[in-house]
Parts: sequence; C-alpha cells; structure tokens
Amino acid sequence: MARVLSEDGSTKAGKRISHKTSVILAFVPIIVLTGMLIFLFSPYGQSLINVGTPLPQVTIEKIEFHDNQILVFIRNTGPMDIVISQADVNDRIQSAAIEPSSKISRLSEATVTIPFPWIPGTPYEIGITTSDGTRFSKSVEAATLAPTPDANQALLFTSLGVYVGVIPILIGLLWYPYIRRISVGKYSFFLSLTAGLLVFLGIDALLEVNEIVIENLAAVFNGQALSVMVTISSFAILLYTSERLTQRAIEKSVVGKTRLSTPSSSAGETLNQDRSYTKNQKDEFYSESAKGSASTREIQIQLQKYQQLLKPLTISMMIAIGIGLHNFGEGLAIGAAMLLGEVALSTFLIVGFTLHNTTEGLAIVAPIAKSEAKRSTMIRRLVMMGLIAGVPTIAGTWIGGFLYSPLAAVVFLSVGAGAIFQVVYSLISWISHHQKPKSSPYISGPVVAGFITGLLIMYFTGLLI
Repeated sequence: MARVLSEDGSTKAGKRISHKTSVILAFVPIIVLTGMLIFLFSPYGQSLINVGTPLPQVTIEKIEFHDNQILVFIRNTGPMDIVISQADVNDRIQSAAIEPSSKISRLSEATVTIPFPWIPGTPYEIGITTSDGTRFSKSVEAATLAPTPDANQALLFTSLGVYVGVIPILIGLLWYPYIRRISVGKYSFFLSLTAGLLVFLGIDALLEVNEIVIENLAAVFNGQALSVMVTISSFAILLYTSERLTQRAIEKSVVGKTRLSTPSSSAGETLNQDRSYTKNQKDEFYSESAKGSASTREIQIQLQKYQQLLKPLTISMMIAIGIGLHNFGEGLAIGAAMLLGEVALSTFLIVGFTLHNTTEGLAIVAPIAKSEAKRSTMIRRLVMMGLIAGVPTIAGTWIGGFLYSPLAAVVFLSVGAGAIFQVVYSLISWISHHQKPKSSPYISGPVVAGFITGLLIMYFTGLLI
C-alpha cells in the first residue's frame, strides 16, 4: 500500500513539474520578444534603425464653421512629436489658437481655432504648417454653419431620421398581407429578392467605408484592414449567436413539453443543463423519450412546427438588426454631411431615401410572411422589427451631426456589413430548406430572377439619393 501511495505521489509530482515546465516554455518567446523590443527602443537600437529623417504627418479630421471663426480638428499621425507653427485660409496666413498645446505627441489631437469672417456657400482650403515648414491642407466645397447641440437641432435630426429611416421601413412592412397570400413559387421569388436587397446593402456599406477611409481617416489606422477585420468578426459573432439562441430555444421547448408528459423530464432537464453533452446525445435522448409514449410523439410533431415557426422569426429579427446597424451607419453619414456642409436637404433627397429604404421593410417581411403565428402577435412583432431597423437612423444622425468621428463611422458601417452578410447566409440556408427536395434552390428561375431584381431595385432607387 505504501508503495502504491508513493507511486501515486511521484506521478502527481511529475505532473506538477511537467505543468510548470509547460508554463515556463510558453513564456520563453514572450521574454525573448520583450528583450528585443527593449533593445530596439534603446539608444543602440535607435542608432541602427533610424538611418533616415522621419517626416511629420498631420491629418485634418474635421473642419467646423462657427460664428466668425473656423475650428480645425487635427491629429498627429506621424512617427514623432510635432509643433504647429501657423494656420492659413486659402493660402493666407491667419492668427490661430491651438488647444491644448501647439506641441502634439504622436496620435494625439488638437483643435486649431482661426478667427475668420467666412461666407456661407463659399469654398475654402484650410492649411496647417508644422515648425519644419511642412504644410497640410483640406478643402471644403461649401462652408455652412455647424449644427450646435440644442433642442432645435436635435429635433431636426430626429425628424430627418424618422423620414428617411423609420417611416420607409414601416411602409415596406405593408407588403405582409400580399406576400402571405402568394404561391410558393412567388414566395421563393420574394425570399431571393430579399437576399439581393441585402447583398447590395452590404456592398454599399463597404463602399461607404472605403470612401470615408480615403477622404477622412488617417493612414496610420489602416482603415481598409480594420473594415475587413470588423466585418468578418461581426459576421462570425452574429452567426454563432443566432445559431446558439435558436438551439437553446428549441431545447427549452423540448424539455418544457417533455416535463408535462413523461416521468423522464427531470433527466431531460438535467441533460439540457449539462453542457458536456453533445447535440447528438441530446437528440438521441429526446428520440428515445419519444418512443415511450404517444403523447411524447405528439410533442415531437409540435416541436417540428415550432422549429418551422422559429427559423423565419429568427431570420426576420436578424434582418431587422442587420438593417438597423446599417441604418445607424447611414445616419452617421447623413449627420456628418450636414456638419461638413456636404449635403443640402431637399424634398428630392428625402423622396430618394424613402424609396430606397422602403425595400428594407420588404426584406424583413418576406421570411416571416408564411409563418403560422397569430395575426395580432405577428403585427406586434413586425412593428417591433420595423422600429429595430429604423430607429438607429435617428441615433446615427445625432452622433454624426454632433460628434462626428471617421473611425467610429468605419467601425459601425463594417459591423452593419457583417451583420447583413450573416443574414444573407441564414436566408440562403432557409431558401434551400424551403424548396422541394428534388429542386435546386440556387438555379431555379424564381430564385435567380428575385435575386437580380433585388440588386436592380437597390441600384436604381440609390440613384435618387
């Protein structure tokens, strides 16, 4: 017995030593990398890598026109600290105040205030010169008074968000009674049309991101790579979340119904709560339970109906969330355009947004139209989804008009693009299951025609904006 204990003790001690060795080995590359970085930042390392003269880089992120003064928001995006020596308007040097200091460290921001009696509607070029004589400039096509965060301006942004975001989507929901009554072939057409609408929205969001990156975002932030990273990450996270929530809802439904009809419900509940069991093990348990009684077999039939109801509801909700994220980025762009004097509000513009965004309401309606839910419940869900998709436009116009940030615009538009592509993936999966087993959902006439029609609708309504 003592020998056995000794062997067990030596085994455990050996495992502890092996674990400590693994931890030490894991930190060896980190220690070596840290030493290398310390050397590179030391005077010896700097003498090796700094063989040329570093150039300053200043990014003018935003220009605002206020009463008899111009505010220029700049960021030092170069490799070294800089000092701002002067500012000019249309190549004429002007007096300027720089806050918090004329010396700006790397990646820090500063605000340059230039007293100047500007004229509305006039183009201006604002220049910033560093102490070494390097000049950086940015042009404004038409100067306009920057919005101030007060009640009147907030009400204006709210009204704009309602007109171009909320109302059009709610109008698109009015297609629900029609789509509910159409044949299976026509329904497939509208499902694929929804996919076409969403693909165009996703591509449009990425193109807007690229435009912001080129015009307003400093190269040091590597905006294109950031956009791709955020888009892929949001796609993966939302896909996992959607599938996980759907699976949990189905498991809860099975356990809840089994608890009422079979004595093995406690085992089912325990099985559902134990995360160590795989999905196949759970399915096998529920299958065995179903063989035990007729009532449980009825539960399985009800479960299939529940799955048929849950999937389109989930897709429509994810479509609403994806469109909401996209419309938030769209609101950012609208508010920023007003702030920067690049948009003139008109009836034509509002009509264009209304036609363009009405199709987004159709995208929400199509997957859910054939659901067997009660009419009163369905109306409430549709209104909720319409608000989820449209209200973010209001928040976007507020933030874009009062707190514009090109970096934030890139991130939110990329998140919206990832969400939309995730919805397209789920929607295509739903279309493939909705078709008859012997038919090919990807080459059938209604599916192809619907997809192309969706792209064309978004393109031609986008021409009006």
